[in-house]
Amino acid sequence: MAKISVATGLKTLFTVVGLLMVATLIYTLFIDGLPFRKELLTPWMAATLIDFYINVVVLAIWVAYKESNLVSSILWIILLVCLGSITTSAYIVVQFLKLSSQESSQDPMYYVLLRHPNKNDIAPQRKHSSVMTLRILFSILGLVMLGTLVYTAVTAGSPFRLELLNPWSAATLVDFYINVVALAVWVAYKESSWISAVFWIILLICLGSIATSFYIVLQLFQISAQDPAYLVLVQHGDRSENKYKGISGQAT
Repeated sequence: MAKISVATGLKTLFTVVGLLMVATLIYTLFIDGLPFRKELLTPWMAATLIDFYINVVVLAIWVAYKESNLVSSILWIILLVCLGSITTSAYIVVQFLKLSSQESSQDPMYYVLLRHPNKNDIAPQRKHSSVMTLRILFSILGLVMLGTLVYTAVTAGSPFRLELLNPWSAATLVDFYINVVALAVWVAYKESSWISAVFWIILLICLGSIATSFYIVLQLFQISAQDPAYLVLVQHGDRSENKYKGISGQAT
């Protein structure tokens, strides 16, 4: 029952935050017009957008892994790029709705995070591992964001100035932090200690995609370069793949 409550709670959470972002988008369009205006692109707005889209890269890689159909994968990623956390929330809710009652009662986060194998899958866990590629990619993204943060702070001063807070920058921050909520749920699921979970979630809130990138790199270094990269999604105790093979057996 507790696991089912988790699934229900997370479906409700992401339905609410998704609708919140839809309302924020409509309200901001109504009071401030379209966002494609040169005066809105301040140095700190540009840095926020870089921060935002690095987190989108994380979510897009997960979506690309989850979707067995190339067309649906591309469609969801385009929606992520264009609609941000509205798409993130909708996609997560859809994944929870796809769970069977048995999966919801056993470990809903596990089954939502991993792709459900089917008869048309060609043993995804046997494909060439992309662990090394992902280590390099997220190390670079983390350093890019760190460099962007330092450069913007040096050239544009502090971001904590009232004149920087316009309707579209506020909407962008809401969009950014809803994606952070999604990543924070994953971190809370992965971490066995609530102290380490709270620590990483605070870093996600304060440092954004810098913390996201380096957390992922740290997780990637906890599996070998020969392991399938999807193991980074799950808790350490589930990395034996026995559970995953169990899903495969049920699916076939």
